Amino acid sequence: MTGILIVFPKAEDGKSIRNLLVRHGYDVAAVCTLGSQVLNSIDMMNSGIIISGYKYPDMYYGELAASLPEGFEMLLLASARICAECADPDIVCVTMPLKVQDLMSTLEMMCMNQMRRKKKLRSQPKKRSEAEKRILREAKEVLMERNRMTEEDAHRYLQKCSMDSGTSIVETAQMVLAMIRL
Repeated sequence: MTGILIVFPKAEDGKSIRNLLVRHGYDVAAVCTLGSQVLNSIDMMNSGIIISGYKYPDMYYGELAASLPEGFEMLLLASARICAECADPDIVCVTMPLKVQDLMSTLEMMCMNQMRRKKKLRSQPKKRSEAEKRILREAKEVLMERNRMTEEDAHRYLQKCSMDSGTSIVETAQMVLAMIRL
């Protein structure tokens, strides 16, 4: 699940930003006042954007940014001085006082980047573990031996059964092996 989290030391500042985003069609997962609340909230998410002030009671924005897992980006809303001091190239800055159009266009750009990253990850072939490769190899060998299939035919058969049943090809291979061992 992708989401937007807002973290500001004053809850009313965070709620104001949330209300602004909701009016512009964005879904906000949570408004937090502590960096630790953000870290707890992202445990349930795959990716997202953290809209942040520069300082919270328990940490600074840099500490939070360093603690974010892969797939999360930070949008820092701070004074021009703080933004100029921000040395992290992965943190996007918007200066205060806030211009609504600047915030919306920056957030839209970040959301597009998130969507591109997800699409790229989906298009990459899955990396199989050695155990998964072994299961696939064994299932293909069984199909080749018992049904006189070529390796290519056995692989296509596993793929088709996988798609028809809505399971992964490895799960299908495990089912083939389980049926043979009965």
